[in-house]
Amino acid sequence: MDIFQEYFFQRALLGGVLIGFMAPLMGVFLVLRRLSMIGDTLAHVSIAGVALGFLMGIYPLGVGLLFSVLASFAIEWLRKAYKTYAELSIAIIMSGGVALATFLFTLGQGFNMDVTSYLFGSIYTLNWTDLWLVAGVTVVVTTVLLLTFKEMFLLVFDEEAASVSGLPVRTLNLLTTMLTALVIGVAIKIVGALLVSALLTVPVACSLVVARSFRHSVWTAVIYSEIAVVGGLVAAGIWSWAPGATVVLTLIALLILSLIAKRTFRF
Repeated sequence: MDIFQEYFFQRALLGGVLIGFMAPLMGVFLVLRRLSMIGDTLAHVSIAGVALGFLMGIYPLGVGLLFSVLASFAIEWLRKAYKTYAELSIAIIMSGGVALATFLFTLGQGFNMDVTSYLFGSIYTLNWTDLWLVAGVTVVVTTVLLLTFKEMFLLVFDEEAASVSGLPVRTLNLLTTMLTALVIGVAIKIVGALLVSALLTVPVACSLVVARSFRHSVWTAVIYSEIAVVGGLVAAGIWSWAPGATVVLTLIALLILSLIAKRTFRF
């Protein structure tokens, strides 16, 4: 197929494979800790950063990444302030992110603010700067998770036991949120802020249907994600569909097939 010879598609495929690897890798820890909505929250804050980047004439994806990381600190600070109602931190930051993004969009009227690609994804417009940023974040996220895998595992299943055993629970919580912020910050241009949380959660939902252990669920989630990313991008390229939406719909289709297969064969 001629599309594989196009440089823009090769860059899109490379970027998609990188995001398809690290997003579910991070998503497993978020889903099992009931923090699935944090992806949407950080994505909305990232869009505010992208809008500010356009207004200031600075690299929008970089500013969006910075905003996402700063929001991760704010979420952890609010979680400490509202220990009994920790989910309030996510709701507050999401509301603030949406409000700030709307405000900046209003200020940007009359300027060239092409934020649509960041809302719905524009993977075909990835350049080499974007790819190097995605690759760098992939290396950081993967390395940190490998080095802290046992600690993160204990934190997922019993935070109190982790605290009693002497693990730095607050530091690990902040680390989890920061890593998620990095993933969200670089993924919004690939699948869009409105769809990015799907790459964090849906592959994990698929893996939980078939996985028999924690490690199995991690790698199964990555496999599901890569199948959806590669298959979705190829289908979108051939039939001129929206790439981000096609990837997410492919993930949903895989989830439905997995649920049907489990009920049918009862494995």
